[in-house]
This record gives sequence, structure tokens and C-alpha cells, in this order.
Amino acid sequence: MKNAIQSWTPTLDQIAGPKYLAIAEALAGDIQGGRLAEGTRLPPQRALAETLGVDLTTVTRAYGEVQRLGLIEGSGRRGSFVRRKAAADPAAVRSEASDTGMNAPPELEDGLLAAAFRRALDAVLTRSGAAGAFHYQPSGGLPIAREAGADLLGGRGVICDGDTMLVTSGGQHALHAVVSAELHPGDVVAVAAHIYPGFLALARRYGLRLAVVASDEEGIDPRDLDAVCRGNAVRALYVVPTNDNPTTATMGSQRRAALAAMAERHGLLVIEDDAYGLLPARPLAPIASLAPDRTWHIASVSKILAPGLRVAWLRAPSVSRAWRLAADIHETAIMAPPLNAAVVAEWIGTGVFGQLVAAVRSQAQARQAIVASCLGAPTVHAQPEGYHFWMPLSRDVDTAHVISALRPHGLSVVAGDAFAVDRTSVTPALRVSIGGAITRDRLERSLRLLDALTGPDATRKVPLV
Repeated sequence: MKNAIQSWTPTLDQIAGPKYLAIAEALAGDIQGGRLAEGTRLPPQRALAETLGVDLTTVTRAYGEVQRLGLIEGSGRRGSFVRRKAAADPAAVRSEASDTGMNAPPELEDGLLAAAFRRALDAVLTRSGAAGAFHYQPSGGLPIAREAGADLLGGRGVICDGDTMLVTSGGQHALHAVVSAELHPGDVVAVAAHIYPGFLALARRYGLRLAVVASDEEGIDPRDLDAVCRGNAVRALYVVPTNDNPTTATMGSQRRAALAAMAERHGLLVIEDDAYGLLPARPLAPIASLAPDRTWHIASVSKILAPGLRVAWLRAPSVSRAWRLAADIHETAIMAPPLNAAVVAEWIGTGVFGQLVAAVRSQAQARQAIVASCLGAPTVHAQPEGYHFWMPLSRDVDTAHVISALRPHGLSVVAGDAFAVDRTSVTPALRVSIGGAITRDRLERSLRLLDALTGPDATRKVPLV
């Protein structure tokens, strides 16, 4: 008989590193130490996420890593259970863990990114004044990086300069800064039905109320936004205009203009999280170019080149708001890594940035061609220059089983409810990332398995490994 346990809570204070690895290590340690017996039912992932104050995706990744070690097993809607005492060392969770659950750009072949980094770093360090990159940076970030970001967005029609541009330690840091400075508990933010989990976490932390707006293949519907604003005191609009995460919806120029007009009509603050906006060969003009006085625009290299660079740009609606927020960011003692910021600025100035983005784009296109050959429309929603796709499922597909079966194959798959604003009425779906380190051959094999697990002839008896 399996024992139910709903109260297991890991102690993470003494475990450094990413939260999902810390949770995984604590769980593996408690199983190995006999504190969790065979057959013990673990807390539901959503309940544990709420207890720890983390995203559902974080707990899902943690459980997945421990399951990969053979310590726990999933049983669909019944939950997860301690499987057996394996010989695995709990520390192996940390050394062997794969980065599942995250949407990362495809790794470039032949060490292209590393080689470009070395050349740019050498140029930065041999230049006079290079020592400044080793010190704490002024409010707003490294000046040359702010100017480089302004040049980058200026090329897309956004009115900005170094005084309205801030450099942050990644896009999530920029989002956190905007939300903490501009919004207050109880403020209503208009969003799509599925949104980036990082913003969901911020909404919970700051007590924001999310008003769901109907969407179509181009994202948020301006007419429904108008209706929602008339029925609610909406303070802000949050959008991912290009290759939305997770749905891949991309707004055309007319849709962007219509949303900008709605923002003006209803006095909305626009938070434009344009994480993927620089990836298309012909990027569309951002909403910030259409409603500059209302829009906080976020651009980042995390989803364009590599998340480890930790460099993003936050364009403010005005100089005064930029410098007020710069002071707030400075007080957090969190800054973009100055050397990395200098390298990215060097890339932008020399044109290497565009070459690297083109290489990532080419990799993404090749991988989307594999998706099309293995799955095809209308099975999935995807952008040809992106590296994830959205896959709605029929209700008889066991989503947990599919994810468990694919994880050992290196394919990053996240259940759709991790992105849902209202989890009580969720249509089953998967967000599948085809970027990262997975090879094309392995990707094709994984996608064939995904097709077998979700196709019309699929059964729930497909083996998990």
C-alpha cells in the first residue's frame, strides 16, 4: 500500500545553485537517507511550487531529474512516488543534470559563439580604459552597452538613446524592475490566456490581478482588449509580440498598431517583452515604436544568442522614468556582467552580433524543418525562425506520461498548464523547445517518439524509456 505524504518540504538554505537542482538534490538525499520510504507519495508538483514560492516549471524539472536517476516514478494523475533506493549519489543530480524545461537558443556549431567571444574580449581588454569593466557599474549599466542597445533598437524604429536605455542582468531582471517600479498590489494587467511563467511568478509576488484577453493566431485581440478595459480598471498590458512563449503567435504590423491605439485610448502602460524580436531576418517594428510614451520595451540576448551572457536592454518611456528605475536597479546590487556587456556592445558595433544571430536563425530554421517532417501542420503551431513550438493535445492523451517518456531523450517539454493564467479551464498542450544542445539526429528521434505518443494511434502503453 502506498503511503500518502503531502507535507514534504525540502530545506534549501544550504544548497547553492539553481532552485530546481536544489530541490532535486534535497529530494534525492531524503530518499537515499531513508527519510522517504519506497512507495511514498510525493506532494503534487503545483502544491510544492506554491509552498516554496517557485514556478511550477521549477518543481517539474526537479522531479524529472530525480526520476531520471530512477528514484521516483510518475503515475499520471495519481502523482509521483518514491520508486526504490538506487545507488545513485545525490550529488549526481547536480553533475549530470540536463537543462530541461528551459527554452534556449540552439547551440552554434564549431564553437562559433565561443570564438567570437574570445576575439571580442581581446579587443575590449586591449582598448584604453578597459579596467573600468572590472568595477561596479554606474546606474543604468555600462555606458557603451546602453548606447549599443539604443543603436540596436533604433534600427527597428524605436526612439531611444543612452539616457532612456538601461542594461539589466537578463530579461527577467528587467521585468522584475518594471513591475516593482510601475505596478502595485491589486493593479490589473491584461494578458493572454497563456503567458511566460516568469511573469506569472511576478504577478503572484506583487499581488497583481491578471485579466485574460481573447487571442487568435496573432495574439491578443484588440477588440477584446477594448472590452476588458471597459469592464475593468486595467493598468497595464503585457505582451510578447514576436514568437510568443508558449503559443508562438506573432503579431503583424496592423495588430501592433491596433494594440498601441488601445493603449493610448485606455491609458495603459505597455510591457513589451520582446525576447525573440531580434531573431527574424525581417523583424517587425515593436509596439514601442508606435506608443513610445507608454511602452517599456525589453530586448535580451538570452533568447537570441545565449542565456549565460546575462545581458538585456530595458527601454524606458522617458528619461525621468529611466533614471528613477536605474536608481532602483542600482540599489539591488544586481548588474549585468560588465565584461559580457562590453563584449555584446563590441559585437553590435562590429556587425558580429548580426552574424551570430543569423547563425542561430539558420539553426532554428533547420530544426523547424525537422519538426515539419516529423509532425507537421495542423499538429503544431510554430514560427519558421523560432526554436520552440506549441502542440495542443486531445484530452485522452496523458500529458505527464508523454513528458516522462521524452525526458530521457533530451527533448525539453513543458505541460501547457505551466503557462496558463487560469488552470481550471486548460486545454491540454505542450511547449516543446528544439533549441539547446540536442543534436538534430536526436531531435528527429525524439520527435518521432512524440508523434507516436500523441498521434491518433497512440496508446498509453508506450514505454517510458
